[in-house]
Amino acid sequence: MTAPTHTAPPRAFWPAVWHRLKHNRFAMAGIIVLVTTAICCIVGPWLSPYTYAQINLDLGPAPPSRANWFGTDVLGRDLLTRMLYGGRISLLVGLCATAVSLLVGFTYGAISGYTGGRVDTIMMRAVDTLYALPFSMLVIVLLVVFGNNFVLLFVAIGLVEWLTMARIVRGQVLSLREQAFIKAGRVLGYTTTRIIARHVLPNVMGPVVVYTTLTVPQVILLESFLSFLGLGVQKPMSSWGGLIHDGAVSMESFPWLLIAPGLLLSITLFALNFVGDGLRDALDPRFVAKRTSR
Repeated sequence: MTAPTHTAPPRAFWPAVWHRLKHNRFAMAGIIVLVTTAICCIVGPWLSPYTYAQINLDLGPAPPSRANWFGTDVLGRDLLTRMLYGGRISLLVGLCATAVSLLVGFTYGAISGYTGGRVDTIMMRAVDTLYALPFSMLVIVLLVVFGNNFVLLFVAIGLVEWLTMARIVRGQVLSLREQAFIKAGRVLGYTTTRIIARHVLPNVMGPVVVYTTLTVPQVILLESFLSFLGLGVQKPMSSWGGLIHDGAVSMESFPWLLIAPGLLLSITLFALNFVGDGLRDALDPRFVAKRTSR
């Protein structure tokens, strides 16, 4: 008589995702870089002996030194302090605009996919129409028409980044709509809101989480582009895109004004993409098994 074999109980979904994610070195390196950057941007300006708007015309554009680690700009302002303060704005724009995109895109896509029929057709044709418009031009029009202010920048960028999210959610909901547990909910008299919140949402969280992490760098890059055009955060405040714009103007004479914020923005974008790729792998066990079998 053979002894019964004992197998380890299966992990819950999210603990299993974390278990796979923490074994992805690039994703963990990205998380460490993002956390470190966020902490430095939050705490750094308070610890700096300079303010982001402190002008020193006698010093002028000075190269990196012991007093100013990343040098000063054309007005003698400490570049490191302005980079850390600008990081607050760029990261906040990325998070807030992505949250707007997630809220609008998920709601729109879930309603379209779950309702189906003519409503789905009309809603998706509206998305196709908006897709035909250049995203950057649409944001510029919104900022010109409604005024250029800090809060509107979050909303404007979020309102042009929700289209892909809506398509992803709609596709997932269409595949779930005819599943047995959804039909059982309808038979039991559950409302559409309850079915979407309790049954549809948990089953589409994987692709939504992955795309959300990939939307943040897109939003930060779009905000940087708008700031480069002078339509982003207004002076004396600045974001990474605004600093890159200022550095590009005097790149030949004072290259450190472009190199430092450009490197910081690039490192942050790479880290966000590494985290997004790691989450994609962690949320798809088949993909992980394929990679480990090579």
